[in-house]
Amino acid sequence: MPDITTVTVLGTGVLGSQIAYQAAYFGYDVTSYDLDDAILEKARGRFVQLAGLYTADGMPGAADGRADRAAAGIRLTADLGEAVADADLVIEAVPELLELKRDTYTKLAELAPAKTIFATNSSTLLPSDLKAFTGRPDRFLALHYANQVWRNNTAEVMGTIDTDPEVYASVVAFATGSGLVPIELKKEKAGYVLNSLLVPLLSAAAGLLVEGIADTETIDKTWRLATGAPAGPFQIFDVVGLTTAYNITAASPDPKSQAFAALLKSEYIDQGKLGIATGEGFYTYGTQTAGSQSAEN
Repeated sequence: MPDITTVTVLGTGVLGSQIAYQAAYFGYDVTSYDLDDAILEKARGRFVQLAGLYTADGMPGAADGRADRAAAGIRLTADLGEAVADADLVIEAVPELLELKRDTYTKLAELAPAKTIFATNSSTLLPSDLKAFTGRPDRFLALHYANQVWRNNTAEVMGTIDTDPEVYASVVAFATGSGLVPIELKKEKAGYVLNSLLVPLLSAAAGLLVEGIADTETIDKTWRLATGAPAGPFQIFDVVGLTTAYNITAASPDPKSQAFAALLKSEYIDQGKLGIATGEGFYTYGTQTAGSQSAEN
């Protein structure tokens, strides 16, 4: 079974930063890649913020310096070749756009050593949609993280018919070693387990809103009161991130999805309201709340 000790995460968005930090916190040698130094500087700030959150949440060893050491130990680079030169595992967490992901894997196939395993964190795309562009379909699979990975510590592992079972087992072992609970899927399923359950809820809520049936607060209140859930669907949208929600709904031909995408863009994204990560989305959040949750991708 391939041994994973060095990990590279592509994309330093809020979730990409969480993935990198979680691995570093559990002792892996981690490199974070993004397009330029300005983006990487923001990522460094996210790592510092995560160190504070791990400490506030009482993660083992965080208050004794482990959290700060993890933040300081992550290497940052805008050179893709340098980022993957010695990686045992590359976790791709770039925006949820098929052509962008395919282009990313085409470049990776040329730059990464033969030993490297590729894993996509895609929320909605099947690994089969991408495997032909990896140059190593036997060493490619999906590894999907939930938001707030140190709290909601699931790691959904999903291979294709080409994925080497030893590679699959190695990624399961990595997930366990980085403080996560592996969720092993037996076959490919768009949306995995988590989003197969979550997306219908969010789609139904979006439909109620764009049809004018009820406002966001009423929809959320109904869900919380009737089910005992801690958050309603529009609160969840804010955690997921409105850019991710827009990318997914804009790609759907369904008229309600198109209407919701248009609403997200005009009323929220164009106004810089991207969800909890920016302090405002469907709801407004204080500084501490904004930092404590995340937007995917």
